Amino acid sequence: MNIDFIELKINEILQELENEAMSCVMNDKFDKKITNLHMKPIVSAKQILLNALDSIKMAEKIAKEELEK
Repeated sequence: MNIDFIELKINEILQELENEAMSCVMNDKFDKKITNLHMKPIVSAKQILLNALDSIKMAEKIAKEELEK
């Protein structure tokens, strides 16, 4: 499994999410409530991606350890 490629793609998606979050924050038409409603799915998606990346790295580490035995 190519962990570096997966990490690169996840980081690209995270950058897009960050850009979207900044556009929500900087939008003068949104009040605090609307901004929060737009930000919650962005924050959730970011956390899901980070957790997935951590899980993939952990699985790769465990697989390498098992191969060394």
